[in-house]
Amino acid sequence: MDLSVFSEMESEVRSYVRTFPTVFSTARGELIRDVEGREYIDFFCGAGTLNYGHNNPAIKPKIIEYLMGDNIQHALDMATSAKQEFLEVFRDVILAPRGLRYKLQFTGPTGANAVEAALKVARQVTGRRTVVAFTHAFHGVSLGALAATSSSWFRGGAGTALPDVVFHPFEDYFGPGVDTIDMLRTLLDDASSGLDHPAAVIVETVQGEGGVNVASAEWLKRLQQVCRERGILLIVDDIQIGIGRSGRFFSFEESGIEPDIVTLSKSLSGYGFPMSLVLLRPELDVWKPGMHSGTFRGNSVAFVGAVAAIREYWEKPGFEEHIDHRATLVADRLAKMSGERPDEFSSRGRGLLQGLACTDPAIAKAISRESFARGVIVELSGAQDEVLKLMPTLTGEDELLVKGLDVIEEAAHAVLSAPRAATPPSAERATTP
Repeated sequence: MDLSVFSEMESEVRSYVRTFPTVFSTARGELIRDVEGREYIDFFCGAGTLNYGHNNPAIKPKIIEYLMGDNIQHALDMATSAKQEFLEVFRDVILAPRGLRYKLQFTGPTGANAVEAALKVARQVTGRRTVVAFTHAFHGVSLGALAATSSSWFRGGAGTALPDVVFHPFEDYFGPGVDTIDMLRTLLDDASSGLDHPAAVIVETVQGEGGVNVASAEWLKRLQQVCRERGILLIVDDIQIGIGRSGRFFSFEESGIEPDIVTLSKSLSGYGFPMSLVLLRPELDVWKPGMHSGTFRGNSVAFVGAVAAIREYWEKPGFEEHIDHRATLVADRLAKMSGERPDEFSSRGRGLLQGLACTDPAIAKAISRESFARGVIVELSGAQDEVLKLMPTLTGEDELLVKGLDVIEEAAHAVLSAPRAATPPSAERATTP
């Protein structure tokens, strides 16, 4: 496989091509093929961008029809028929049945753009600057979002100060015996704690990049209570764990909370087209026209894909049950592997974002490589890339899902059976997300 043009022409910042060294060419559903015709089961899904699979046949015809009709392709934030239909469907199918009232702000195309807007509007509303984020958080790599991202690996690329964010321990960061919500309450109530009254708290209900760390419903409820008691806005970053990945459209539904602000992206368009969105309570919509702008703050083709996905999967009954069934297959398999080798593995996750944590990061890296060699794409997460992060498609049949799990289990057995090389004590993170 000749990858020379990529190393010759593309920046050293490239990462996934190093982890999955082949040239991909076509894809459908849960399968990707490379230029040599080899098939791979996709447990990566574009880092959560392709929840409904590749070239989904329920979405693709609507996009082709729109493209063939000489419809509007780019309109900044002008009114278009594509945007109108998306707004109506999102209101009627997603928000109204859940009793949610949000205004929708279309930001630039990336999830980081949505986080930037969410942080800015929170500061506008409150007149305060400080934001509380959490250990192992990932919210993007543009400067505002990066300030709320905990990893030194990413923060080291900033080249400048990343101010106005204070990091607080996520649930169970110190183990189950330490209540991190009580800690936060104490810091907020102590005028000498050094924690300025925050504008907002930003949280992922499941930290994907941070190692598949799951916040319990009770912890999230108490976090919301602390925020409401003190006039702090609660921002839920649903960019990766949202749009069905948790088992529900929004990851916070299970906990019963109602965030002040929500950020969405990745699988929102249903087809991989870039699209990001900020949901905010109507009274928080203090923007002046054009105050937060951007050339690509509204992707017409993405609107079409999003409408098709919502109508196909969220307007009809049974989809959540389908996700739950697939999630159980994955969680049960990882629990089995952990039960058989508790010295090597532990498992955790919610919905179809599941993690197999390895006590030795080198084992996780080796299993990912071996799985790829056997035809499954699965990425790593966690501070030391110690967690295999499984993100299969929400849609699809059991056969390929189980086959992919079989391959990962076989890869794990092969790695654990092989002689182990000593890991240098100063070894640095070898891969990036």
